[in-house]
Amino acid sequence: MSASTEASQERRSSLRVPDFFIVGHSKCGTSALYLMLRSHPQVFMPAIKEPRFFAPELRSRFRGAASDTRPETLDGYLELFSEAEPGQILGEASPSYLRSSEAAGRIAEVSPGGRIIAILREPASFLRSFHLQSVHNHIETETDLRKALALEDERRAGRSIPRNSHVPATLLYSEHVRYVEQLRRFEAHFPREQVLVLIYDDFRADNEGTVRQVLRFLGADDTLPLETVETDTLESVRSGRLHRLRRSLQLAERNPGAASSTARALNAVLPKAARGERARSLWRRGVYGRPPAPDEQLMAELRRRFKPEVVALSDHLGRDLVSLWGYDRLD
Repeated sequence: MSASTEASQERRSSLRVPDFFIVGHSKCGTSALYLMLRSHPQVFMPAIKEPRFFAPELRSRFRGAASDTRPETLDGYLELFSEAEPGQILGEASPSYLRSSEAAGRIAEVSPGGRIIAILREPASFLRSFHLQSVHNHIETETDLRKALALEDERRAGRSIPRNSHVPATLLYSEHVRYVEQLRRFEAHFPREQVLVLIYDDFRADNEGTVRQVLRFLGADDTLPLETVETDTLESVRSGRLHRLRRSLQLAERNPGAASSTARALNAVLPKAARGERARSLWRRGVYGRPPAPDEQLMAELRRRFKPEVVALSDHLGRDLVSLWGYDRLD
């Protein structure tokens, strides 16, 4: 055996698997929880917030692109935790795991003693927030939530998929609200005492208290000072066309070779003043703004649609989410 092979095997044997996994959902406080836990001296979480290693079916269809630095192999994944200090609790946060049909089993194979953290949110507000984020991230081009929901059958058949949508299944919004089924997948592989289900409302009401609850669940010191995190309020996209144009121009400026000829040409003729700080500020005010008030009719329709799921989740968790989320007041 060569010296390099021995060194490689020794390196692999020294790598540790994560002790806990924040599995989702998106837009439910996972980013804030990740940042607050990462600041705790007894916890190590990698700089890549969402490795998504255990849900390869929900990884980008553009894998291999220079911008995708997520690991493809188990050794590469474990390397994400190589800088942890001895005794630190290792964890990662990939919200796609909760939606994945295979992630729970894959995680259990590597870390059977792992602890699982899920965060759930009232379905209608969750989908509205997730849709706003999808538009902002250029993976959704339909800025109207009702119309985006109506496209689900088309998209399930592989049609009407936005060109920049990395994971088309993400845009099947209704599929996200299968809370009980998603939890049961993890409970099939992990004892109940290794699964912590948080409710977004609790996290919003008592950010620090919820994180201390998580620290106790992980076996970390929950008495140390915590730095609370306020994530930025997401702006609404006023014009999808201008939003996409802005992205194209940014790409042309940063990476001309990957941009379209039209974007490169437009970027070339724009004077520098048009790309300055003041111009960018004016552009932002024209393209983005405060999220509009929810379409209450659509919100009511979604709540009626998802009430059976909320009732089932209440029974599953032994907590009255029907009342907490106002589903008992539906007409």
